[in-house]
Amino acid sequence: MPANTDQQAALRIASGRKPFVEPLRLGERLKEIRLANHWTLEDVSQRTGLARSTLSKIENNQISPTFTAVQKLINGLGIDLPQLLTPPRVQARTMGRRDLTRQGEGQHHPTPTYEHELLSCELAQKRMIPFKTIVRARSFDEFSEWVRHDGEEFLMVLTGEIQLYTEFYEPLQLAQGDSIYFDSDMGHALVSVSEEDAVVLSVCTRGDAA
Repeated sequence: MPANTDQQAALRIASGRKPFVEPLRLGERLKEIRLANHWTLEDVSQRTGLARSTLSKIENNQISPTFTAVQKLINGLGIDLPQLLTPPRVQARTMGRRDLTRQGEGQHHPTPTYEHELLSCELAQKRMIPFKTIVRARSFDEFSEWVRHDGEEFLMVLTGEIQLYTEFYEPLQLAQGDSIYFDSDMGHALVSVSEEDAVVLSVCTRGDAA
């Protein structure tokens, strides 16, 4: 008949063995630290004085390290005890999402100054909002107020030329192929200065693509 938990603990204490890190998944944490530093088992063995076979058994939870072994690990690896006892990080699951937008098939949102085409609209909870814009405005006076929204924005001119007005800087002219990254809660406005209305690609974080 197997011993109960209290009996097992008493037997470990009587035999001088301590269940020091058994419930803390120390083997997984040791392997995580080793791989993060691009160390082999031999590297760790040389640093700590522990045999490779012992390290392998610790990593695979085949044995629990003694207090002495734990001391050799923290001294040899140059870490402190809390670092070693921190639970292993849960690896984020890659969802492998994708969303194709064929030319002209985005969601169109025309305004008096811009004609937006929102891209990759099928994905929910995106961290970025990509959109293509035909810049219809020809004068800064066409804007009743600054355009602003939360987050940051990357902008690249696909065709034509624009004048970029921003709240804290002098107007900046951008030609085809030019790009800029800016805080989009800073007031901004785009005006076409080329013969044809310019087309720009923008990627925003958070907020609306206004």
